[in-house]
Amino acid sequence: MTATHVEKHTDLPELSRDEILRYSRHLILPEVTIAGQRRLKAASVLLVGAGGLGSPTALYLAAAGVGRIGIVDFDEVDVTNLQRQVLHGTSDVGRKKIDSARDRLAQTNPHVKLETFDTRLTSENALEIIGDYDLVVDGTDNFATRYLVNDACVLLGKPNVYGSIFRFDGQASVLAAEGGPCYRCLFPEPPPPELVPSCAEGGVLGVLPGLVGVIQATEAIKLIVGTGQPLIGRLLLVDAASMQFKTMKLQRNPSCPACGTREIRELVDYEQFCGLSPEADGSPDGIPEITPVGLATRIEGGDDFDLVDVRQPEEWEIGKIPEARLVPLDTLTSCLGDFDTGRDIVVYCRSGARSARAVAELKSVGFERAWNLAGGIIRWSEEVDPTMPIY
Repeated sequence: MTATHVEKHTDLPELSRDEILRYSRHLILPEVTIAGQRRLKAASVLLVGAGGLGSPTALYLAAAGVGRIGIVDFDEVDVTNLQRQVLHGTSDVGRKKIDSARDRLAQTNPHVKLETFDTRLTSENALEIIGDYDLVVDGTDNFATRYLVNDACVLLGKPNVYGSIFRFDGQASVLAAEGGPCYRCLFPEPPPPELVPSCAEGGVLGVLPGLVGVIQATEAIKLIVGTGQPLIGRLLLVDAASMQFKTMKLQRNPSCPACGTREIRELVDYEQFCGLSPEADGSPDGIPEITPVGLATRIEGGDDFDLVDVRQPEEWEIGKIPEARLVPLDTLTSCLGDFDTGRDIVVYCRSGARSARAVAELKSVGFERAWNLAGGIIRWSEEVDPTMPIY
């Protein structure tokens, strides 16, 4: 199967003398030639996310000569991004990612037209934004946006070049292409939110998004040029720890509500579909909280209570609140017998999300005197102890 799943442009733009020189190593490839390079120049690609996956993808698509690149991202560059998001530099910390991306890609290739969208992709704007591009590269890091991108691509008939990363593992595929499966064929239902740690919670090897992002860029170029065998109907699994690449066959599900039965005719509330609250990073409704200042006051006053850290041992080694006890969230159930229902329990993690889940679990089995540290050690560092390392 050759890559013929991108809408063909009838009037291909000519290459300038400067472009012929710039892309000369492409032009002498029999699989590309001048015709393929003109297709690249005529093409438009939307990148959803300018982070770990979007960074290498954007750089290589720009370098390859894709004529029009759109980037959707509403975030700012944080120093913790720089370990893997190579589109941004130290001087960009605090800037909008789309602004630093614009500057960096202009240096990469001035012949490329860059369009930026300083917004979160939602069910209200996804069809309008995606509809103006030939294909989409999904560089998002959450299930809600992945389902949103998938459903929009299926409804619009746009290929979706999918990628995901976590710790040392990555995935890539071409979804929603003509005749091929979509993301809902691969994952009919999202996993429970409490079972899906983010990269901020679980970590990611800095070079892994480089590997997967380059694969996504490769697939996008193949689809545009019309060469090679794209990852349609195949899921590429990347294990960077053992440096192994495996391919699984994917089949289109005739019962898929998106690409099969076509039951999905409009975009929905994807946060609700994935079991997320609007404030997914904060404490859920009904979870009692204590502020960092309030906790510090109790510690200084010598109050008798249990202080529990539900992060992983690797995080504990970075920094911890004195007098805390480490009970990783995945071991909490087995440790419930060590707690006293008659004592106050204050639980914390990095940002307050995992500890909120821990408090909910404690309360569900009778520990009514449990509180979540609002904002976790990030807020603790900001309001109480600035020597606490933030990661």
